Amino acid sequence: MSFVTASKNAFSVKAYVGDKKTLLAFNFSNKENAKSLAGFTIFCQPPGQVPGFYLQNTLRFEDPSKHKQVAGETPNSTANAPIQKYRWTHYPGTAHQGVSPAVGDYTYTVTPRYFDASGSMQALDPTLSVAVKVALSPFKKSAVTLGFTRGYMQSGAYVHHFGKQTPVVPKTKQLEFDTNTQAGTDDNGQPVTFAQIYNWMGETAREQIFEVLNRVLNDPTLSLKVFAYDLNEPDVVKILLTLAEQGRVRVILDNASLHVGNKPEDQFTALFQQRKKSPADIVRGSFARFSHDKIFIVTRNGGNAIQVLTGSTNFSLTGLYVNANHVLVFEDANVAGHYEEVFEKSWQVLSSNKSPSKGAASAFSNTSLATQPYDSQPGFIPKMDITFSPHTPDDASKILGSISDRITQETHSAKGNVLLR
Repeated sequence: MSFVTASKNAFSVKAYVGDKKTLLAFNFSNKENAKSLAGFTIFCQPPGQVPGFYLQNTLRFEDPSKHKQVAGETPNSTANAPIQKYRWTHYPGTAHQGVSPAVGDYTYTVTPRYFDASGSMQALDPTLSVAVKVALSPFKKSAVTLGFTRGYMQSGAYVHHFGKQTPVVPKTKQLEFDTNTQAGTDDNGQPVTFAQIYNWMGETAREQIFEVLNRVLNDPTLSLKVFAYDLNEPDVVKILLTLAEQGRVRVILDNASLHVGNKPEDQFTALFQQRKKSPADIVRGSFARFSHDKIFIVTRNGGNAIQVLTGSTNFSLTGLYVNANHVLVFEDANVAGHYEEVFEKSWQVLSSNKSPSKGAASAFSNTSLATQPYDSQPGFIPKMDITFSPHTPDDASKILGSISDRITQETHSAKGNVLLR
C-alpha cells in the first residue's frame, strides 16, 4: 500500500491510499503536543472545481455553544466536532459529493484542536495545519485489480442518499427487472432508482464485475465461463442470458438445497435452457454440500483464457449491495488458464454427479488441481499461492495449518501484518 506523509513541528499526517478511499493517520513526535488535545479537524479538497468540505463526525459536543465554532458548519462537522481518534478513513460519497464522487487528486488538511484550561475547545488555528495530497482511484497494481462493495446498508450515509424507507430489493423479488425503475424517495422527496442504489452500494466491486461482463458482451471473439453460487443480480442475469443466446457462455451453478425449489437459480436455469445457443450450456452441481464460487473466466476464440475474476462477492443482490465483499481481477493468462483448468475438471466431474455428491468431492479432491497449490510466476505481483477446494482431510489440515503458522509468525513479529477478509 502506498502512502504520503507530511509534518509540521511535532505533528505529522500519513495518508494510506486504498481502493478509492484513504486512511489518514495522525501522530505527535512530542507527547507534550498532545496535551489537552480535543481531536483533529479534517478539511478535504476534491479534484477539479468541486468545492472543498470538512469531513463529518458521527459524534458532537453536547453543547456546541461552549466551544469555539466555525461559522456555517454543522455541529457534526469536524470543524466543530473534531475526530477523537488517531486515524480516520475517508470514503468519498459518504456524506458529500453525492453518489458519484470524483476520482483524482485529493488534498486533506488536518488540524489538531485543543481544550483550554476550562475544558472549552479553542478556535481553529491554521498555523498548526498539515496538508497531504493523494491520488484517489480504484486499486490496480500490475496485472491485479481489486474492488470492494461499500457494505453501507445499515448506515446514516444510505439514509442520507436514498431515504430511510427505500428498499434495496423490490417487493416483487423478480429475477429480471429494470433497475432504472424507482425504488423509493430520498428525504427531500426526490425519486431514487435501484440503479442509483446499486452503483453506490456495489462500488468498485460492481465496477469490476460489469467491466468484465461488458468486455465479453461487446467483443464477439470472447466467451465466458462462470462459477456461481447465489445468482439473482438482474443486470448480471441479463448479460449472462444474452451471452447464452449468442452461444458464448457456460455456467456451473450451485444446486444445494437452498438454491432448489423455485429459487432464483432455478428460474435462471429455466431461462438459460430456453434461450441458449450451442455451445452455451449450464450444469447444476455442487461438491458434497454446496459450491460457494463466484468466478468469471474470459477466453478468446473459444480457447485461451486471458482474464479471471474471483473473490468473495456473490453475483446477487445481497452479495453486491448488502454485504461487505471484494473481487480480484487477474489480467494474466497463466492465472486465468489455471482457473480454466479447474472449471473444465469441475464441469466433467459435476456433469456425472449432478446432485450434491461426496463422489464428486472425492473425484476432484484427489486431482493435482486440489492437491498442488498454484504458485504465481516469478515477478508476478502479488506473490501468491492459490488452492482449490474440495480437499482431502489431510490436505485441508495442511493448508489451514500453514495459514495458522503464518498468522502466529506475523503476530509475534514487531512488524507483522495480518489481514483477514
